[in-house]
Amino acid sequence: MIIENEKGVTEAVLAASAGTESPRLRELMSALVRHLHAFVREARLSEEEFEVGIDFLNRIGQATNDRHNEGILFADILGLSTLVCMLNNGGAGATETAAALLGPFWRMNSPPTPNGGTIIRSATPGPALFAHFTISDPAGKPIEGVEVDVWQASPVGLYENQDASQADMNLRGKFTTDAQGRFWFRSVKPAGYPVPTHGPAGEVLRAQGRHPYRPAHLHVLGFREHYKTLITQIFVDDDKYLESDAVFGVTRHLVGQYEKGIGAAPDADVTGDWYRLNYAFVMEPGEAKLPIPPIK
Repeated sequence: MIIENEKGVTEAVLAASAGTESPRLRELMSALVRHLHAFVREARLSEEEFEVGIDFLNRIGQATNDRHNEGILFADILGLSTLVCMLNNGGAGATETAAALLGPFWRMNSPPTPNGGTIIRSATPGPALFAHFTISDPAGKPIEGVEVDVWQASPVGLYENQDASQADMNLRGKFTTDAQGRFWFRSVKPAGYPVPTHGPAGEVLRAQGRHPYRPAHLHVLGFREHYKTLITQIFVDDDKYLESDAVFGVTRHLVGQYEKGIGAAPDADVTGDWYRLNYAFVMEPGEAKLPIPPIK
């Protein structure tokens, strides 16, 4: 098709993709082209701005490595990750959901840990946390045999892959729910932290005058055949960044009650402050599928 005017560009691209064999790929690419072209027209994108944008996308890829996923981070700070999550969970977006974005720090092969065990694998100062969770189906029936990954940042706000002072897999563990759908463990109370700002995502935050902080939270991923994989976060209820999460991940349903313990802690070696967290998860019937790990 010979292009006669700017409107004809969009028409030509859509016509060229009309023969795409996969109906879903054809739908996705057509929508992408229409909206990208509409963005250029609405913004009256200059050639210089186009060049900056292409360079920006290239640098997102260049900033991604085995220990850091800049693409996921950029999608997070735009709210894109949360939007996709909410549209695909909790009644197809009709209701609030207990699902949350995966984030850029999940790793495969967390160490198997018995219920009641600890995910503290190297010296990690901070208030002790005793977490007790249940997983049931929508009818309230406990689900046995769910493999549950747990991971979190340390009280200084760093995941172990970011911090050479922490042991490999510190504050990570894999549990299995018992016949009552329960799993429980000891950790430390998580702290809020800034998302990495050394790459293009950080440039956007600074240009927009936004802070890079996430409220303190604990990550949970539940996997079992015949159930839709649960990916969620449980936020600390007194964190000052709950209302301004840099990646827009907080919903009211995900704010947990981290209750300060009174008296002696469950473990005799705890001498300072300690906290207790109880939370009930629901897993919906569906396809059991693990996400692609953002980092190795």
